Amino acid sequence: MTNPSDAKRQTKILATLGPASNTKDKIRALIDAGVNAFRLNFSHGTHDDHKAMLEIIRELESEMKRPIAIVADMQGPKLRIGTFKNDSVQMERGMRITFDSNPEPGDESRVYLPHPEVMKALEIDGLFFLDDGKVRCRIREKGNDEHGPYVVAEIRAGGKLSNKKGLNVPGAYLEIPALTEKDKTDLKAALDMGADWIAQSFVQTAEDVQEALDLIDGRAALIVKLEKPAAIENLEDIVALADGVMLARGDLGVEIPPEDVPSVQKRVVRYVRAAGKPMVVATQMLESMITSSRPTRAEASDVATAVYDGADAVMLSAETAAGEHPIRSVDMMHKICARTEQDDIYDQFMTDTHPDTIGDPSDSIATAAGYVAEDIEATAIVTYTMSGSTAYRMARQRPAVPILCLTPNIAVARRLGLAYGVHSVHDPEIQGDFSGPVPHACQILQQQNLAKIGDRFVMTAGVPFGVAGTTNILRIAEVE
Repeated sequence: MTNPSDAKRQTKILATLGPASNTKDKIRALIDAGVNAFRLNFSHGTHDDHKAMLEIIRELESEMKRPIAIVADMQGPKLRIGTFKNDSVQMERGMRITFDSNPEPGDESRVYLPHPEVMKALEIDGLFFLDDGKVRCRIREKGNDEHGPYVVAEIRAGGKLSNKKGLNVPGAYLEIPALTEKDKTDLKAALDMGADWIAQSFVQTAEDVQEALDLIDGRAALIVKLEKPAAIENLEDIVALADGVMLARGDLGVEIPPEDVPSVQKRVVRYVRAAGKPMVVATQMLESMITSSRPTRAEASDVATAVYDGADAVMLSAETAAGEHPIRSVDMMHKICARTEQDDIYDQFMTDTHPDTIGDPSDSIATAAGYVAEDIEATAIVTYTMSGSTAYRMARQRPAVPILCLTPNIAVARRLGLAYGVHSVHDPEIQGDFSGPVPHACQILQQQNLAKIGDRFVMTAGVPFGVAGTTNILRIAEVE
């Protein structure tokens, strides 16, 4: 059933599970607050931990009679420094420190950097960042010693640096695989558990995407995470292969200038929407709510901006995985999204950025359905789909009314949890002609609280029925 909390919200909410939200009661409360899809972060926890949460979600899915998308997020080749003798050091501006290939714990004079490919990419006078950009280093020397390559860096912005903090090399293409051995093990485990989406981290090229697709082999959909400048440069080729896209602004915002992130976000969201694929905007959206019961005004504006840009979904990370207010964070995100969608400016933005769909009959039907629904003041659009393509085409139009998607394929119903405005229903009783589905759709619209007696709706489907990619009929009907 459709939740009252998300019945009037088209933008989806993806929430990360973790220690703050790993029980059945808390996960149910998150769903009641408006969560449409859950992220399992394989950078943390064990396979057993993730499997236990996935099984809870499936239990709730059955009890609440609504498909729920599950995203298994791979860690990827996250670059990290080594450890310190005293667990941390204080980096002061102007000091010089050696980053070397010696695996011994470091101190104020040297740090272990266990990535020869990074050593190779670093150049004299080049910059690299540590701990999400908090510590900034400029290369002054390069060389080799008995342990291997090393660089001497001058600290340009200091701070406390502790064990195994992350490292970013802005502007450099690093010859590292997008899928580590850990990722391959985690990916197989996620597929065996039954995850709906695999999120691939630190993608740089189309070849990275193809490698993941080959391993997934159709068992789940693939969402690629844009975190590297190279991925933005190769956006067209990457999006062509992927099933969905996530703009992960944490690492990306370290590797490109902060002032570039908003324009990159707008360009990426618009491009992915035009491609008809789910687009998730992620990272630090309501970060202060990890500890605070209210977001900052800047954070509320950030969520609203993602909605104005046309994102299919917005994501919560530590806010729901480890924060003090996971339910309140979802409720706040729901309110911001719903309020933004009610704004006349939002409607204007969606119209102004409407993608070009000329030339494809199925796209033409979806475009027409959106306009007809507006003209007749329909309360919903109903689509019948086998593969999900009809629903994605309809979502690309960003209609002002909900899209009820009926499909006999439970995997498709779940994956649509990331698609804008789509309320998917697993419907194994879809009939083989176009007359039977009308009363059937009327019944489900009422069950889902999307329409009442006397309301009009627009319905699209394909003939021959049940054949993917044949959306060719549009019909206006009334709920009876």
